[in-house]
Amino acid sequence: MDEAARRSLLRRGFALEYATLGWNVVGIVLLAIAALRAHSVALAGFGLDSLIEIGASTVVIWELSGTSEVRQRRALRLIGIGFAALAVYLLVQSTVVLVAGFRPGHSPVGIGWTAVTAAVMFALAAGKARTGAALANPVLSAEGRVTLIDGLLAVAVLTGLLLNSLAGWWWADPAAGYVLVVYALREAGEIFFGKH
Repeated sequence: MDEAARRSLLRRGFALEYATLGWNVVGIVLLAIAALRAHSVALAGFGLDSLIEIGASTVVIWELSGTSEVRQRRALRLIGIGFAALAVYLLVQSTVVLVAGFRPGHSPVGIGWTAVTAAVMFALAAGKARTGAALANPVLSAEGRVTLIDGLLAVAVLTGLLLNSLAGWWWADPAAGYVLVVYALREAGEIFFGKH
């Protein structure tokens, strides 16, 4: 690959990561408001996941910028700690909500945001997969898989919110929280015990 093509792919990689960052920054604000209004464990967890995704995108930007491997490992460890903390929070909160029988409110904002987020994350994931493969960059490709999983999590949270709103299945909200627990533990395990 010539240098001009490589620079073009790097610019695309940066653009995809900055788009992910921007989307997640807006998402944290909207999800925090929606979670507080509806008292939704799933929305709160998805908002915290967005915060962690900001860290993951930052790691990729550092890596694409040619920063040191030591700094990258340190950042990955911090992201892993964030995922572990998210799992503990969601496990406790979802269990308390289920045991107490607390019924979250409806969240039209949460439903709209998670629906659009799913579509955006799937598009970003496809772009990162193609760009990562063209650059032969395993970090960008791996973060593309994280973005794909983020889209799938948006679908899981959306399903829980819709079941709560349309069918009155209040337990679907904390159940979606448990889906996020599994995801967060998987990501933390991959960071701490996978090959990095």
